Amino acid sequence: MLVLTRKLGESITIGDDIRLTIIAVKGNQVKIGIEAPADVTVHRAEVYTRVVDENQKAAAAGTVATGALRALWQQHTRRS
Repeated sequence: MLVLTRKLGESITIGDDIRLTIIAVKGNQVKIGIEAPADVTVHRAEVYTRVVDENQKAAAAGTVATGALRALWQQHTRRS
């Protein structure tokens, strides 16, 4: 892990197109602004962990019967 010290208003650049800027410091909280391309997802670590866990649960639950899905899709497209 790389550890850097930054002051209010200073930035860190990651690669060519991601920039982290220290926006505010209040007590033990730091507000960080993140500039990144739209195709780069940015999540808080606890949210990312929850998303990964839910994806793993969904994958472990098995697959849905494709025949039932096909029938539902056909019903939907006939109505449209």
